[in-house]
Amino acid sequence: MVSTAPSPTDRHEAAQALVDFIHEGIPLARDMALQLHHYDGEQLTLAAPLAPNVNDKGCAFGGSLVSVMTLTGWGLVELALRARNEDCDVFVGESTVRYLSPVWDDFLSAAQLAPEADWATFFGTLAARGKARIEVTCAVPGDEGKPAATLSARFVAKRRAHPRTDATSANAAK
Repeated sequence: MVSTAPSPTDRHEAAQALVDFIHEGIPLARDMALQLHHYDGEQLTLAAPLAPNVNDKGCAFGGSLVSVMTLTGWGLVELALRARNEDCDVFVGESTVRYLSPVWDDFLSAAQLAPEADWATFFGTLAARGKARIEVTCAVPGDEGKPAATLSARFVAKRRAHPRTDATSANAAK
């Protein structure tokens, strides 16, 4: 049987296209200098430099940390939808953030499905109802292997009544 899973190169290109889409559609993300760090199909990691995200104390601004984590979680869901050619609006329905220690350098945000979540249930619900939700966890690594900040979020995907016609969605469908 031939595998239909995307290759690492295809996954990277899809993730980079998503980051480009974020920069075009969300000026704040561009100003934060958000970049793709890694995507393996299960976990998405975005990077942000400290300089445009610094607060008055010289560490990362809490608003930047939560924004990057939210975008990373949103991006994980968006990439899964695009890989299946699903045209949906994705939004955060609920989230909880914890700030555990200051971040004094450039930082990463890694998102993955919460332990109790699975794509099969999510896509089954989306197929049946045209709307589904999924739990995602995000973390900004800190010192000694402990997280500096965490986000637990429920993202909601809703099929669009009118498909998006921008070049990014056309490229994602290839």
